[in-house]
Amino acid sequence: MKILIINGPNLNMLGLREPGIYGDRNYATLCTLCEQWCAEEGMECELFQTNHEGAIVDKIQEAYGRFDGIVINPAAYTHTSVAILDALKAVSIPTVEVHISKVSDREAFRQISYVSLYALRTIEGMGFEGYREAICALKKHLNK
Repeated sequence: MKILIINGPNLNMLGLREPGIYGDRNYATLCTLCEQWCAEEGMECELFQTNHEGAIVDKIQEAYGRFDGIVINPAAYTHTSVAILDALKAVSIPTVEVHISKVSDREAFRQISYVSLYALRTIEGMGFEGYREAICALKKHLNK
């Protein structure tokens, strides 16, 4: 079982970016934890981070036939990108959406998630542990 973990814009700045919201751990730590959690679940993973919407769309399209599932934190593109939603729908790969912060308690513009219109589940507000929850949820779905 192989999954793709996609992280959107500004997540490469974890540890520096608004530590009161996102914590003080950096992106390298998140990657290490995701690899560890996947290994514990007997899964392989590939991690990808970009600040560019089109690169996320390209990566989702490239995942077709190569990955069993996707964990995605589209970050700011959560609230704006129909293109990412359409790419997920096009490849039909089971997907779990994850957010470090509890976006539903934040600014009004963050209340819309286009990705959630496709995702099996949305996990928010659990910090880095949300990725573990997303990995486990995806594994459970794939094992059905």
